[in-house]
Amino acid sequence: MEELIPIASKLQDVLGALGQNTNIDLPQIVVIGGQSSGKSSVLEAVVGRSFLPRGTGIVTRRPLILQLFNTSSPDDKAVDEDNNDDGNDDIDNHNHDDDEKKADHGGVSRRQRHRKKESSEPSSSSSTAEGQEWGEFLHQPGKRYYDFSQIRDEIVRDTSRLAGLNSKGVSPTPIHLKIYSPNVLSLTMVDLPGLTKVAVRDQPVDIEEQIYSMNCKYGSNPNAILLAVTSANTDLASSDALKLARELDPRGERTIGVLTKLDLMDPGTDASEILHNKVIPLRRGYIAVVNRGQRDIDADLSIRVGLRNEERFF
Repeated sequence: MEELIPIASKLQDVLGALGQNTNIDLPQIVVIGGQSSGKSSVLEAVVGRSFLPRGTGIVTRRPLILQLFNTSSPDDKAVDEDNNDDGNDDIDNHNHDDDEKKADHGGVSRRQRHRKKESSEPSSSSSTAEGQEWGEFLHQPGKRYYDFSQIRDEIVRDTSRLAGLNSKGVSPTPIHLKIYSPNVLSLTMVDLPGLTKVAVRDQPVDIEEQIYSMNCKYGSNPNAILLAVTSANTDLASSDALKLARELDPRGERTIGVLTKLDLMDPGTDASEILHNKVIPLRRGYIAVVNRGQRDIDADLSIRVGLRNEERFF
């Protein structure tokens, strides 16, 4: 399966360059939900970096096809395996004694080589250097973005180019973004404009139908997993994401419910029945997350600190 991921990603690049009329149902994770439900925060938590536009109202105005590539080298994996081997001291005592005997005769044991490598090279588990993570846009081939705030600016700029600068309109033409990092899983995710019901100022009157059509186009892919994002501080029965997911996936075989904003629920209430799959059952169940709040984002709180805060919350 790992070998098929680069092939599928290349196909997406080719199809994206050819235009909208050519389409293959490639495996991907499609994020659906209403406006301000926390979809962007969920995506950023997966990537581990803050790179998506923020604001009030409709912010995501074009589909974003996000391809993640894990850049860990085989050497890094070998070091991890050595670390696991070193942890099994009781099992590996005999081999360890043989290694030490070889070292006494002028040889170097595997354990000694590993320790020497650790002393001369930075640990693969240390914080990632800026040069090890970067993004590339399909419409700017060969250009790498090492500053993720510039990725955000380019998404805003290219969105305004097709969807309008001073309007709140949308465009079905997707933005293709690749992110390379040793801290991600190799997969493809799709971020879509949030579902809405009422057109506001500078929006076309059929904005609801436009966004609904875009969500259906990507969500109807039978090979797509649907992440139905809903705020926990709202009534689940009125969830736009779950309503659409039920239309696209009537049997619930490829839908995962994601509950956000648990920290904003009223005192004395909880989401236990939802998480136990007793309210609106899904075959894949639900997962609860606590994303960074607007105050955290304004204070430039990092994703990693946000994840630690989430762990403390649960």
